[in-house]
Amino acid sequence: SLSQSQVIDSKVLDAILKDICSALLESDVNVKLVGQLRKNIKEIVNLDELAAGVNKRRIIQKAIFDELCRLVDPGVKPFQPKKGKQNVIMFVGLQGSGKTTTCTKLAVYYLKKGFKTCLVCTDTFRAGAFDQLKQNATKAQIPYYGSYTETDPVQLALDGVSKFKNEGFELIIVDTSGRHMQETELFMEMKMISQAVEPDNIIFVMDGAIGQAAEAQAKAFRETVKIGSIVITKMDGHAKGGGAISAVAATKSPIVFLGVGEHIHDLEDFEARRFVGKMMGMGDIAGLTQAIQDMNLDKNTQLMKNLEQGVFTLRDMYEQIQTISNMGPLSKVMGMIPGLAQDMFQMNDSQGADRLKKMMCIMDSMTDAELDSDGKIFYQQTSRIYRVSRGSGAIVREVEELLAQSKKFAEFVKTMGGSKGILNTLGKGGHGGLGRGGLHPNQMAKMQSSLQSLVPPQMIEQMGGMGGLQNMMQQLAGGNMGNMADMMGALGNMPGMGNLMGGMGRGRGRGRR
Repeated sequence: SLSQSQVIDSKVLDAILKDICSALLESDVNVKLVGQLRKNIKEIVNLDELAAGVNKRRIIQKAIFDELCRLVDPGVKPFQPKKGKQNVIMFVGLQGSGKTTTCTKLAVYYLKKGFKTCLVCTDTFRAGAFDQLKQNATKAQIPYYGSYTETDPVQLALDGVSKFKNEGFELIIVDTSGRHMQETELFMEMKMISQAVEPDNIIFVMDGAIGQAAEAQAKAFRETVKIGSIVITKMDGHAKGGGAISAVAATKSPIVFLGVGEHIHDLEDFEARRFVGKMMGMGDIAGLTQAIQDMNLDKNTQLMKNLEQGVFTLRDMYEQIQTISNMGPLSKVMGMIPGLAQDMFQMNDSQGADRLKKMMCIMDSMTDAELDSDGKIFYQQTSRIYRVSRGSGAIVREVEELLAQSKKFAEFVKTMGGSKGILNTLGKGGHGGLGRGGLHPNQMAKMQSSLQSLVPPQMIEQMGGMGGLQNMMQQLAGGNMGNMADMMGALGNMPGMGNLMGGMGRGRGRGRR
């Protein structure tokens, strides 16, 4: 690989490009685009012309990353609705792509930004389409328009848009029937609706797992109506989203959002560099940073005080489990950590959520005195373990595993926090801090010792060893996450919690009640 090769020559470059092209093809990127990408990189990285002393690795990495970003960024500024003006947005897309759900998500997204939003259903083709939109809109408290009796979608669109314009709505979202390029009649219907309501923007919704068919389908839509933006859905599963690159190339339109779940708030702004980074397994530090900052951990004064003193109680652990639950599906959070395989813990989001609830249920059965302790009280009086086991419905082994992991957390916090802790040194920006060439060897040794007992070895290995972890800390620190609570939320809790959850899963079915 690029990092292991001592000498970078044309053979190494060819091998790297071969691996990248294979990975892109497996991610469903169009064959022609992959070929063009390879050609562009070869032209940019001319090893013979590079001056002596130039970091060839960095140039190759930058060229590959920039070319992938260019593929998903056509350089076109996406449409932005304007407040105080009536904006009409029309949705088109394939059947089953999640179009109707995305309509509601977009309405909620702009509702939060202060827009007066509404929904119009013109899908008379699919049974239950209006019921679905009606249910979603009611749940999100978004005004909607549709009909059980009107069969003409063009008339529905005209009536709905006219109604909401008269009522002064700023963002009118028109949902249409799902269709594919073989359905000529439905394509003509889509064109007629577009001509009737004259939308300010037409959004093409595409399933992230569509594969190699993305280009042909996107091209067919582009030839019928003027697509202004793209939304890629179902990006919370195993889909790599390679079809998104093909869709951008076919329509010359920018991706504006990613659908990352089934809930009405699961809509993310698209950012090319973050998308490519996740697609290449480089994680999403910016997204991880934002998710942690959104939790407002710095407002938890007691937690910050404990961390600064190097103390970690069971109550702190309980609150951090709640924090992780609020960050969304575990696969989404884990996917943001560089080099971390999303299936490392061999559990789906439902199983992960169940195990988090199990852990919280165990701690709900503890007294205030027990929660405010470091857990030693349970080993001094073992009857407490049996009482908590009976009260929570968990087996004794699960209670013991939670206490054991809490002990490891406490040891890690003691290493990281306190007056002589690593994070205190980093926060002061003193000698040996991350901003000054890395951790002091003694500090690195202490952190490595703590992490080896807390984090699965394969996780540290996938993140590039301790050096890779240090690099991740540098990036997190650079993301304005200077306070200790944020750093602990990022480093101390998520990876270790996965370890604990994996352990609890293995413990199920053994031990006594």
